[in-house]
Amino acid sequence: MAFAMRGRIIYTCGVRAIRCQASDRIKNLPNRKTARPLPPLDYIVAFEAAAKSMSFAGASEQLHISESAISRKVRLLEQHFGRTFFLRGSRSIKLTQQGQHFLAKVSPALENLRSASEELLEVPANKPVVLAATNSVASLWLTPRLHEFRKSNPHLRIMLVSSDNDEECLGESVDITILRGSGNWPEYNSSQLFGETVFPVCSPEFLSANPECTDIANLPNLPLIEVASDHAEWMNWKTWLSHLGFRASGYDQPIFFNTYPLSIQAAVDGAGVALGWGHLVDRLLESGQLVRPCADARVRTSDGYYLLVPHNCKPSPARDEVVKWLLELSAKRVRYGEAVT
Repeated sequence: MAFAMRGRIIYTCGVRAIRCQASDRIKNLPNRKTARPLPPLDYIVAFEAAAKSMSFAGASEQLHISESAISRKVRLLEQHFGRTFFLRGSRSIKLTQQGQHFLAKVSPALENLRSASEELLEVPANKPVVLAATNSVASLWLTPRLHEFRKSNPHLRIMLVSSDNDEECLGESVDITILRGSGNWPEYNSSQLFGETVFPVCSPEFLSANPECTDIANLPNLPLIEVASDHAEWMNWKTWLSHLGFRASGYDQPIFFNTYPLSIQAAVDGAGVALGWGHLVDRLLESGQLVRPCADARVRTSDGYYLLVPHNCKPSPARDEVVKWLLELSAKRVRYGEAVT
């Protein structure tokens, strides 16, 4: 049907038909329940505290808000659900059956929320695992291997602390420590990574220029690279030679270094003969940058390098992965066997 209005034709049937079709579609839509919004979390927390202490006053002390605030939050929670959770007396409250049921449901959920919150607060996102080690271990053993670990574990971060100060390596912020010793650290779980085997090393060029260094008896007459250490137990040339029955007095000491990695770099550069610690210099031996001029001559002590984790440390999957990696490296190490001690 159509009618004219000031030169325009209005089609009413089409409009009526469209409206009817739209109305039919709305009527035919499935009946969906609208999800009712959750009550504020602080209402539920106040309810739980009151239910567990059976007192608005007790909940007030626990949550550090006024008793009237607790009562108001619980009342608003009851109004939200249209239920009564407490029977209120003049000086006491008691859970209704509905209140008991609600408490049994929400209490575990709140505990899970608290636990998740504490974990996030205690372990910041992407917090690095702090790994402390002596200068020698950090520079010569760990650093060359970190790249491969990072490639296999891109989700983990390691902060490497290098120090020859034991107290610094065992600081409170440190998750894992590698130190030289006997393995006796009372407050730590210790696992030996490798023992202590010591032997002379030098560059191939130095050996070619000084072939007499293959004889231990000639070593005191050659430039021997020494490390000045505050650790009295650190092995020096005098100690090493005496272990093998050679005189250790009057030998030439042209260069002293205060850290072991510097002494090894000096040996690589051809400055003289240094004492090489097995495992710490393995990669340099494998690459040919260093050689052992005295063949298998070596001294093995009863000490070693140990992986330390504090007894009272909190669970940390990231730390556990790093510990597993270090122990796997240890299992693949070169075995030097027994030697003169």
